[in-house]
Formats: sequence, structure tokens, C-alpha cells
Amino acid sequence: MDKKLIGVDLGGTTIKFAILTQDGEVQQKWSIKTNILDEGSHIVPDIIESINHHLDLYEMKPEQFIGIGMGTPGTVDVEKGTVIGAYNLNWKTLQNVKEEVEKGTGIAFALDNDANVAALGEQWKGAGENAADVAFITLGTGVGGGIIADGKLLHGMGAAGEVGHVNVEPGGYLCTCGNRGCLETYASATGVVRVARDMAEEFAGKSALKDAVDNGDDVTSKMVFDLAKEDDVLAVKVVDRVCRYLGLACANISSILHPEYIVIGGGVSAAGNFLLEQVAKYFKQYAFPTIRNTTKIKLARLGNDAGVIGAASLALKFKD
Repeated sequence: MDKKLIGVDLGGTTIKFAILTQDGEVQQKWSIKTNILDEGSHIVPDIIESINHHLDLYEMKPEQFIGIGMGTPGTVDVEKGTVIGAYNLNWKTLQNVKEEVEKGTGIAFALDNDANVAALGEQWKGAGENAADVAFITLGTGVGGGIIADGKLLHGMGAAGEVGHVNVEPGGYLCTCGNRGCLETYASATGVVRVARDMAEEFAGKSALKDAVDNGDDVTSKMVFDLAKEDDVLAVKVVDRVCRYLGLACANISSILHPEYIVIGGGVSAAGNFLLEQVAKYFKQYAFPTIRNTTKIKLARLGNDAGVIGAASLALKFKD
């Protein structure tokens, strides 16, 4: 019988699990709530317990698995299988995740950063179409990313693929990293709202978006994109600016890596082709001809499954 893979996607609110074939086909899925109490000390025991419980449920044994792969927030040491600084999990100190999970389950375990793992998922089974060179950008509360070059995930000295900190506006908005003008400050869900609020202040015409900002309504990035689709003058300008920064970042990433695909995912990408077409327009404007004519920008396809699928692919390295 062919051995299986287990993928784990560890998030601040939910931990998602899946059992997959070696070809990346999801056969079982489940999830549990993330318990971040007591400095996140319940998280790893909960993961071990959930895996063991489901193996019992499906009458499966550890020997039937090649390995477990997991994506996690925070700074990951891939070799040692440790995580530090995952603040949304309350993990302030070093966590020996690999050691604990292998001891608790009897299955080989591999770990990587959550954005890298989502990149692997999209490259393997999603919009990346298993191409050897894929860049992935995820637009959520922040902006993350992962780079696959020659079929391998790039780590550099540890922080490769942090596309959210590509500078697109020197001296621009202050980022949580301490710099000004990072892509994340403009193209994340919170960034889009920040751009909208700033541009609303200087805008004098009629606009439902301006009215919402002026009235102190709860403005979201989805609202901005929805209003832009309805030709709200201010919303159109906001989206244009956000897409210009994204197109510029895509062009810069491509000049260095020349990927076959740049895949855009995360909550903001739900704006779909409306977002994609405007990013592609600026990408073509800023990229040099060789890149412009070969690299394609695409929307992510796997949605919430990118994490578990990509995580499972980490375990393929344990294959005999």
C-alpha cells in the first residue's frame, strides 16, 4: 500500500490537518481550535493528540506515513525544526516542535514558515502548475510570500521571500518592521484601508467611499474593491494606487528571479480578475521586455487548502 502524507497548517485561530496521497490528493481533512493560552504551551500537545486520535479513528498506523509537514507563523529553523517569535500563538520562547511531534506520534516531521508552505501548495497543486520557478504573494492582514526557484523553496539565510518588505515607496507609510514604504503597508487588507483613508482626506468630489470614511463607518478592503467595481471615483483611485505598488513589486521580484508564474493569494485576492488585470497592467509597464513577455501573473487556486497541501509536500523529503 502506498504510504501517505500528513499536512498541518497552524494558524492563530485554527489548526487545519489533512491526510494526502504522495501525489497531493487530499483524502481526509479536519481542524481544531488553536489554544494559545499559557504561552501557547497546549498547541503542540493538541496537534499530537489530534493526529493520534484521527489515526485511531481511520485505523491507520504511523508506519503507513512517509511523514508530517507543518506550516507555522514565526521564525523557523528548518534544520532543527524549531520556532520562535510566533506572537499570534503566544510563542515568545523557542519551541522544539519537531522533537516533540516525532516523539509523540512516531512519524518523521518537517516544518517551515506558513507563507513558504502556502507557496509550495500553490506551486505543486495550484496555480503554479508544478513549474520549477514560482513566486507566491499572499495579501492578508499582512503581505507574505514564498519563492520556489529550480523546484526548491528559497530560504537564503532564513528570511528569503519576505515580499511584504519590498520597498515600493521610499519614505512612505511606517511598517511594523520599522521601515517606511514596505509593500505590506499598502497592499495588505489593512494597507488598502489606510490608503483609502488618506486619499479620502484629500478628495473633494462625490464618493460613497469618502462618505463612509467621513462618517466613521467600518471600511474594509473588500468594500474598497466592491465600490471600485461600481466605478466609485475615489475607490477606483485607491485600487489603482494599490495595484501600481503590487505591479512594481512583481516586476522587481521577476527581474531577479524570472519565475514562470507569480501567484497572488490571500483575502485581498478575492477581488479576482478585477485586481489581477490592474496588477498585470502595471507589471507590464515596469518589467523589462524579456520578463514582460514570459512571466505570467495568476490568482491562487487552492484557497484555504494551500497550507495543508504545501505542508504535506515538506514530508516528501523523507521518502525512501
